[in-house]
Amino acid sequence: MEDQDYNLPLLYLEIGPVGTVSALFGPSTPSHHSNCVSPPTTPPRGHRNFSDTIMEENIDYAESIIKKWDFDTHAQFTPLFADDRNEAQIFLEAVKSLQSTMHYYVKLNSNSCKLIRAQKLMPIAIKRLEKEFTVILTSNRKKLDSESVSSGSSRASARTNDSDFCQDEISQVEDCDTTSSSTLTRDGDSISEAVSASDIAIADLKSIADCMIVSGYGKECVDVYRLIRKSIIDETLYNLGIEKLSHSKMQKMEWNVLEAKIKKWLRAVRVAVKTLFYGERILCDVVFSSSEKTAESCFAEISRDAAVNLFVLADNFGKSKKILSPEKVFPALDMYEAISELWPEIEAVFSHESLAAVRSQATAALVKLSEAVRIMLTQFEAAVKKDTSKPPSGGGVHPLTRYVMNFLVFLADYSGAVSDIITDCPLDARSPLPEFFFFSPNSEGPAAASLTARVTWLMFVLLCKLDGKAVTNDVALSYLFLANNLNYVVSKVQNSNLGLLIGHEWIWKNRSKVNQYLANYEKMGWSKVISSLPECPTTVISSDEAKDCFVRFNLGFDEIYKKQASWVIPDPKMRDDVKKSLTQKLVPNYRAFYQNHREKYNGVVGVGVGLIVRYAPEDLSSYLSDLFFAAAGPGGSTSLTLSSRGRK
Repeated sequence: MEDQDYNLPLLYLEIGPVGTVSALFGPSTPSHHSNCVSPPTTPPRGHRNFSDTIMEENIDYAESIIKKWDFDTHAQFTPLFADDRNEAQIFLEAVKSLQSTMHYYVKLNSNSCKLIRAQKLMPIAIKRLEKEFTVILTSNRKKLDSESVSSGSSRASARTNDSDFCQDEISQVEDCDTTSSSTLTRDGDSISEAVSASDIAIADLKSIADCMIVSGYGKECVDVYRLIRKSIIDETLYNLGIEKLSHSKMQKMEWNVLEAKIKKWLRAVRVAVKTLFYGERILCDVVFSSSEKTAESCFAEISRDAAVNLFVLADNFGKSKKILSPEKVFPALDMYEAISELWPEIEAVFSHESLAAVRSQATAALVKLSEAVRIMLTQFEAAVKKDTSKPPSGGGVHPLTRYVMNFLVFLADYSGAVSDIITDCPLDARSPLPEFFFFSPNSEGPAAASLTARVTWLMFVLLCKLDGKAVTNDVALSYLFLANNLNYVVSKVQNSNLGLLIGHEWIWKNRSKVNQYLANYEKMGWSKVISSLPECPTTVISSDEAKDCFVRFNLGFDEIYKKQASWVIPDPKMRDDVKKSLTQKLVPNYRAFYQNHREKYNGVVGVGVGLIVRYAPEDLSSYLSDLFFAAAGPGGSTSLTLSSRGRK
């Protein structure tokens, strides 16, 4: 015995299972190291026999554990990880010990019968682990849903780069994995407050995956994971309303059907990226944290096709030029905004090179949507220029004005997206407009300036079109028409995001122009009546001159009132201002004249004109108060229509 060396290398102590080395040399903590250093091919004499004994005992011990849980020999399958978690830990340690023993014999003697015996045990153990892995995945579907995984407190923390994408999650699960068995055991339906049910399930999956990967069976583990989790992704996207819609099918689809699908997609894409794929990425990285390459390939296999398909609808919509029209610009902008806002998450979740196709598809969708938006804006301008509809007979707001301004108001709500899209496409518009019409002091940077220029240019195109439509046989009506429509334009700008783009100076200058139009309307429409009375109503004049004044006033007022009874001012404030202005110009002067001369002609009938004194001052105020309420007459339609927006 004196040649026997009991000072064995530490390696021989670490590779034995619980109950072998520890029984000889005292308590020790079971090793969690999977990549044990192999012993030398020819161990020192005296060590060989002792090491062989340890290795053989390892095989015996592993066989007793593995055969105990060989579900082929049991009538009913009982999950290892369901109740007594100590048994699960012992089984995993036995498999790791068996793997270390196999490494020992491969280095020592690859033809050893003991190695063959160990090799026959390993598939039985792996089959059991595959089954356990499958059971945990399937039985914990609700606990492992992407929302639960992605919304945990540690998992909700911000990531600054891909290397720490799931570092918190891995640390948390590793802590859970090393928690004492008493903490992890279940008591009825309750579990320890230290860890959640999903954390326990993830820790179990990670333990099995670690064991299978280090044992050389990572592919089998990934195959099970991929089969189950890929089906969950596909099922979730289907339930969210995501479907593969080809370009040709989209071209043939009725707009109301396609619009409904786009609205579903807008709701679904945020859930898919921020919750579904984000949660799956975390889960995959945590479960396969022992092998970054395995985690990457696994996540790519379960998510790539579904994620690419997620962005196909937006891409195909941008390509479908046959179905594009100006009012469809808003669904396109909705999709563009959705992808743009999600881009940081898209880059983080699909950061692997193997998922480059997902990023490329999302980028392609943005490019095609940008092209579609530019085309539709060009179509919109052309449609305004080509509009041939007649103005309303009462001088009210033209439907074209309402259409264009509502379009621009909606467009301003997408200022960020539109600015990005048109920045590289500067406006090429030559016009006699002053510089202030195009550029706003509120514009910040070239993108905002481009959008301001585009919006003001489109309003200029509209106002030029309205100038052409305002040419009528009645100059007063033309000015009232221009005042109504410019007032509508200015009000829309002032009460929407257009005001932020264009600025107060534009609003002030065009509000002044509205007032000038109204002044011209009053001058052209009411000067005949106003001038029928003396400038100084108290001036002494003859009876015949006074009679002529009353007759001219009656004829003028009757004619103008009858004509303007069908005219309209839709804006309540502007209507009141106009009536107040007319009353101030007409009634006080008439009242003074009336009070000086009415007694001479009360009840007197003139030749062919009825009563000479036909109106009391109060009558004039009543008649004026009834003006401008009439509805717009026929001829106020336009071929342009604005569909409801596809906003979130």
